[in-house]
Amino acid sequence: MPICIGGGVELMKECYPKNAQKEVSSVKRVGLVRIHLEEDVGKSFHYVDATGIDFNRAGTPLMEIVTQPDISNPEEAFAFLSTLRNILLYGKVSDADMEKGQLRCDCNVSVRPVGQKEFGTKIEIKNMNSISGVRRALAYEIERQKLALNRGEKLIQETRRWDDASESTVSMRSKEMAHDYRYFPEPDLMPIETIQWLDEVQKAVPELPHARKTRFLRDYHLTDYNAGVLVADLELAHYFEATGAHSKNPNGVANLIVNDLLRELGASSKSISESPIQPKDLVELVEFTDMGKINSNQAKEVFLEMFRNGKKAGAIIEEKGLSQVSDTSTIEKFCDEVLAANAKIAADVRGGNAKAIGALVGQVMKLSKGKANPAMVNQILKQKLGV
Repeated sequence: MPICIGGGVELMKECYPKNAQKEVSSVKRVGLVRIHLEEDVGKSFHYVDATGIDFNRAGTPLMEIVTQPDISNPEEAFAFLSTLRNILLYGKVSDADMEKGQLRCDCNVSVRPVGQKEFGTKIEIKNMNSISGVRRALAYEIERQKLALNRGEKLIQETRRWDDASESTVSMRSKEMAHDYRYFPEPDLMPIETIQWLDEVQKAVPELPHARKTRFLRDYHLTDYNAGVLVADLELAHYFEATGAHSKNPNGVANLIVNDLLRELGASSKSISESPIQPKDLVELVEFTDMGKINSNQAKEVFLEMFRNGKKAGAIIEEKGLSQVSDTSTIEKFCDEVLAANAKIAADVRGGNAKAIGALVGQVMKLSKGKANPAMVNQILKQKLGV
């Protein structure tokens, strides 16, 4: 018998390709047929006109996970593999790097007319070395099969390989019929009863992605989007966890990580483990902003300086003289000067044009060289204009 039967994987929205996430409206569950162990004699590498075999993996057991035919398109296949990879990483089962051969994927593809219950001819694809490669291979093969059927051709059951260079599948060998797996006793192996392990194993299972996202939403009050992005990368989730537990504004920290830190890391081709900003320093930057010591625009300037030079927020604020002005009397002087120089705009605001006050706020910020507290500027201007 296989070691596991049944089960399933709920696809995380954040594990879909970015350009497909907006189309995901509900959680899809991909059922599993079984999980069994295989011991491979080696790994095959398929080239244009030859196949090479690497025996370094010989004797290494492989955990094979077989899915139900629940995956409907290349985007769902991408999400399934990404979600599954996260589960393997969270569970410390494997580093699950496809390019290093730690995670492999073969796909069975068939198409059928809309409304038809029976599946079409099953064609297997091999030699996909990345999750994005799986998506591209499926998109090509689905279209190839549809075009062939529309031309009146008959599809034959076969195994094809994906050629990443030409972005196409190439026939390797035909299969006259599909053979189901057969299980029989191995005389040199004792039977194993696994039922008594279940309680022990379930207690040992670490917090998995779905559970961690739920906890981030509950304990840190993150937005659904922020929680999803953080949880979709184990190292990123660890990085946030090192800040969230010590911050009064964890969602503010999450915003900085998701929007600013990830952008800069991507632009510099760095991983989160290579970030020049330590988690505690990010918390300090958010606290300075929340206290009104610097405004949001200044915070972005400080962040970029932190990323480029690895300096702390406090030192950068001091060096650049960025401390925000929150003294009421000082801001009132700025406001009086701006109102005197912009009588027409002031009259428009008093006359009911509420949006015009934005121009006055901008003038005060310019006069204060960006140091005035914008919220206080807005409040004081309204008081002086009687609106």
